[in-house]
Amino acid sequence: MAAGPLQDLTGRRALVTGAGTGIGQAIAVELARAGADVAVTYRTHDAAHVVDLVAGFGRRAVAYALDATDSTQVRDVVGQAAAALGGGIDILVNNAGGLVGRVPVAEMSDEHWHAVIDLNLTSMFYVTRAALEHMGDGGRIISISSQAGQNGGGQGAVAYAASKAGMDGMTRGLAKELGPRGITANSIAPGFIGETPFQETHTPVETQRAVVAGIPVGRGGVPADVAAAAVYLASDGAAFVSGAVIDVNGGASFH
Repeated sequence: MAAGPLQDLTGRRALVTGAGTGIGQAIAVELARAGADVAVTYRTHDAAHVVDLVAGFGRRAVAYALDATDSTQVRDVVGQAAAALGGGIDILVNNAGGLVGRVPVAEMSDEHWHAVIDLNLTSMFYVTRAALEHMGDGGRIISISSQAGQNGGGQGAVAYAASKAGMDGMTRGLAKELGPRGITANSIAPGFIGETPFQETHTPVETQRAVVAGIPVGRGGVPADVAAAAVYLASDGAAFVSGAVIDVNGGASFH
């Protein structure tokens, strides 16, 4: 998608977590296409190819391995990324996260609960706190939550749904706290997004087909659908959009 006048991100510096594949990769690439320099982090999927894709647009690109649930590691890596981008971060995309596994509450261990909450919500807190040390007025914070945060998710996903609802709540709090600095904070809540490790790992093919059949627009989403929303929220055109949860689900908000 070509960048329009209000979506020209030339000169902006972006950090995208969890960008080795899927939605994170697509967001990093589209930010670069719109003109931003991009730092990415990864944990289980190496992001060297994402660096190549970003660099293909003539943009500065760096990648770092990161466990976003480790506070010290987050502070160190975010600092390195800011330095590599020229001393600051203008756009933060909190995309690191995952379901971990489907476990009913009655069978859920303390360890599973904390693992899911830490991977999704605590990581958002750690990375946002660290990024704010390097973000000037007018920055953008974009967090990838989920439709599950609104409808409770599928079977065995209570912890995941709770963590994603928490991300939306944190987004609204950040919007109030950082608004006086011109920093906006928004969430994107994807519904069914195919072509991602999440669906391949956690959703049987038969279930995927059934979900897609119930989506009003008649197809499943793809990572580029989420990336387009992220570019908009990062742009000057969204300067008055803050504290919002943008549904990207083809009209399936409450299914």
